[in-house]
Amino acid sequence: MYQKKIKIGNITTSEVEIRDLVKAWLAISIAFGVLIANSFFSTRFYYAFIISSLSVGVGFIAHELSHKFIAQRYGCFAEFRAFNFYLILAIAMSFLGFIVVAPGAVMISGPIGRRRNGKISAGGPAASIIIALIFFLMLFLQVWGIPQSLNIIHQARLDIMALPLNYAIPAVGFFVNILIAAFNLLPFGIFDGRKIFNWNRIVYISMFVIAYSMLVISFLRI
Repeated sequence: MYQKKIKIGNITTSEVEIRDLVKAWLAISIAFGVLIANSFFSTRFYYAFIISSLSVGVGFIAHELSHKFIAQRYGCFAEFRAFNFYLILAIAMSFLGFIVVAPGAVMISGPIGRRRNGKISAGGPAASIIIALIFFLMLFLQVWGIPQSLNIIHQARLDIMALPLNYAIPAVGFFVNILIAAFNLLPFGIFDGRKIFNWNRIVYISMFVIAYSMLVISFLRI
């Protein structure tokens, strides 16, 4: 089926990819919104939806597009495709109090060897780490202290709804995005970590140490 291509600078996308990205972003935001608010038919959900869409949703987009941009730099076809079944499953499971998130993946075809595949795979976790650091900086600049920032992140895990948006969004954004990075750096199966490990073990160990150190720090309360 013919897809109309859209070119933005050196990046090529399509109406199908944009639709799938928006669909996945909305589904993830709804699922995490329900999980945070423990409700759907209430004003609590709308507050939680704003938090999740601007923290988890933004992190998801950054992670997936990083894979895409690096792959296209190598001359590959690379477009995101949503997994509709898993999007529906994520929303359904959020009402039970937990989520398994597999919104989709960047489909890549072209001249890819171990080195290129490793670099493309590294783009996602690297983006998640950078986004997490940006969220932490946003929080730090408001309270001017690392202990204060960590305590807000701790409070967000206990009761996000008790925090104002300017604290809740960066607190959730930091924790969830570093969790995404750490999860994707697992060195087995279809995870990015396995492909990075097979390409360059020094790069893999460096990213692993950074991500898991940040994850451990996120659980500290000073």
